[in-house]
Amino acid sequence: MGNFVGKNASVDRTSKIGNEATIYGPTRIGANTFIDDKVVVGYPSKRKIIEMMEKHMGKEINHVFDELSEGSIIGNHCIVRRGTIIYERVVIDDNCETGHYVLLREDTRIGKRCKIGSYTIIDGFVTIGDDTVIQSNVYIPPKVTIGSHVFIAPRVVFTNDRYPPSNRLIETVIEDDVVIGANSTIVAGIRIGKGAVIAAGSIVTRSIEPYTVVAGAPAKPIMKRDEYDTKKKDYENALNRFPWR
Repeated sequence: MGNFVGKNASVDRTSKIGNEATIYGPTRIGANTFIDDKVVVGYPSKRKIIEMMEKHMGKEINHVFDELSEGSIIGNHCIVRRGTIIYERVVIDDNCETGHYVLLREDTRIGKRCKIGSYTIIDGFVTIGDDTVIQSNVYIPPKVTIGSHVFIAPRVVFTNDRYPPSNRLIETVIEDDVVIGANSTIVAGIRIGKGAVIAAGSIVTRSIEPYTVVAGAPAKPIMKRDEYDTKKKDYENALNRFPWR
């Protein structure tokens, strides 16, 4: 099966584009990057879709989308796996990878060496720092800022509205070196300080001080990060002492 690469797109000759991949607008793809089968890059935003329906009826959709899209940027040595959809005005820096069927909405910025797990949705207007790992089935809405060296476990949900559905969305900030355990919920408008740890299943309703470990619903402090790191090291060392476990 073939693919569609727009007339203004730029794909480095060392990169590989899979079958049925679609690249719209002035998208730029760097060197040694792999775009898997059935990936879409540069998908137009909602406003552009409405414009298409009003003004471009009857035209072939790929060519219309190619004209409407502002394109995206994907850096060098990236892997974008099958089924991922990347909207226009997304910037992905070097050495990043996605799992399967990831959705990245418009105006998302992803730093170097990040990993985005399968079925994760980043719903646009989100900024992510370098070396951050976001595992599978995470939901991140607009107005969330995530720092560098952050680890987000599966099925974490961020929010951006204190009284949904309202017409006021507020920013949530996750600082560098934060760990967020699986199935946690991060309520809108808070700041999680540098080096904090959120235990699995927590509901975080208030801002968290740096290097604090919290757990529960609502989440409350249970220890400091240095104690957590000591417990983690002991846990890892136990495997070396008792390899049959």
